[in-house]
Amino acid sequence: MMKVILDHLDDTAKNIKTFWFKPAAPLRYTAGQFIELTLPHDNPDKRGTKHWFTLSSSPTEELLSITTKHASENGSTFKATLFGLEIGSEVTMSEPMGDFVLPKDTSIPLVFIAGGIGVTPIRSMIKWLHDTQEHRTVHLLYAAATIEDVAFRELFDMYGAPTDIILTEAPAGWTGHTGRLDAAKILEIAPNVDNKLYYLSGPEPMVEAIEKDLKNQGVNKRNIVGDFFLNYSAI
Repeated sequence: MMKVILDHLDDTAKNIKTFWFKPAAPLRYTAGQFIELTLPHDNPDKRGTKHWFTLSSSPTEELLSITTKHASENGSTFKATLFGLEIGSEVTMSEPMGDFVLPKDTSIPLVFIAGGIGVTPIRSMIKWLHDTQEHRTVHLLYAAATIEDVAFRELFDMYGAPTDIILTEAPAGWTGHTGRLDAAKILEIAPNVDNKLYYLSGPEPMVEAIEKDLKNQGVNKRNIVGDFFLNYSAI
C-alpha cells in the first residue's frame, strides 16, 4: 500500500470525472492494470471503504489517475466520500496489479471493445502506445449512451487508430453505429480474421454476454481478454 495526494480533477465527459493523484515516488506499472483505493469514512454502507479502479493513466505520465461516474443519489458512501475529497487530500492506494495488458507480441492485431466507463484501461493502453510510439494494429469499438458520454475522444482521435462509436441514443444527423453492442455487431465491424485479440472492458453483464456470444460465433476463447466493472449496469 502507498500514500498518494489528490493533485487535481478533470471533467472527462458528462457525469464523469478523472482524479489525478501524485505518488511519493515514480511508480512502475503496466498500462491496463488496476488498483484498490481505500477511503475511511463515517458510517460506510455495505460496499465498504475500499474500491477497485482501473488506472486510466499511462506509465508514461507522472501522475496516477482513476476515472469514474459522479455519485448519484443512490450511490455508495464510498463514492460520496471520493467526490468530497479536497485537493491535497492524502489517500491510500494499493500497488497496481492485473493482467488486462497488451500482449508482448506486437504483431497481433488488437480490437479494443469498451462499454461506458470500461474505457479506462483502453485509455491507459492507447496513451502508452501514443507516447512510446510503439506500432500496433488497433481498432477501437466504444459503446456509450450518448455522444456526451464519450470520454477521451481527443486522445483517441490524436492516436489515429480506427474508432467506431456505438450510441444507444444517437443525436439527429448521427451517421455512426447505433443500438446495442453485441457480438454480431462487433464481428461485422472487426471480423474474426488474422488471429485478432478481442479486449472486452465494461459492465459485468455486457462483458459476460459478449464473451459468450463471441465464442458461440467462432472466436477462440484464447483470443478474448475480459475485464469487467462491478456495480455498473449494462450499456
